[in-house]
Amino acid sequence: MRNKLKVYRAMHDLTQENLAEKLEVTRQTIISIEKGKYDPSLRLAFKIAAFFGVKIEDIFIYEDKKK
Repeated sequence: MRNKLKVYRAMHDLTQENLAEKLEVTRQTIISIEKGKYDPSLRLAFKIAAFFGVKIEDIFIYEDKKK
């Protein structure tokens, strides 16, 4: 799954640490999501989208790797 988390974070002038604190996760979690090495839980994905005031689909892009 690809994502635009880094873009949204930059648009809101947030560091990885700032965003992590606001979402109550670790900075490593934010780094891993941005690098595409970790897919967040559905709960965290909703929390991220709500924080930025957008839909989950605006930040996270599902790609079927089987194709």
